[in-house]
Amino acid sequence: MSSSYLIFATFAMAAVTFITRALPSLIPRKVLDTPWLHRLNESLPLSVMVLLIFTSLTYSGLSADIALNNVELHLLMAQVGALCLVLLVYHISRQLLVSMIVGIAAINGLFWLFSQLLG
Repeated sequence: MSSSYLIFATFAMAAVTFITRALPSLIPRKVLDTPWLHRLNESLPLSVMVLLIFTSLTYSGLSADIALNNVELHLLMAQVGALCLVLLVYHISRQLLVSMIVGIAAINGLFWLFSQLLG
């Protein structure tokens, strides 16, 4: 990569960030008060969180010999369990920070638990 490419990419990212931050103040208030935009605003955080969690799942395929892949199987089971727990906590509390903390604790705790129980 050349330095001119990196400079251009940095300015492009800065411009996109600035535009997305400035756009709400440039749009008229009556457009911002539409019902579909309020519904989108309510459902978007959960949708983004689900997409981020789904893309973070690591699954490279379990081989026929499960004994060789115990760590990978335990990690996948811990990730799926943590995903379900995060979705449940977020649905109940609607607190993103609480859900993130629960997710971090759950993935570590479930991974340890599955490793202990399943050997």
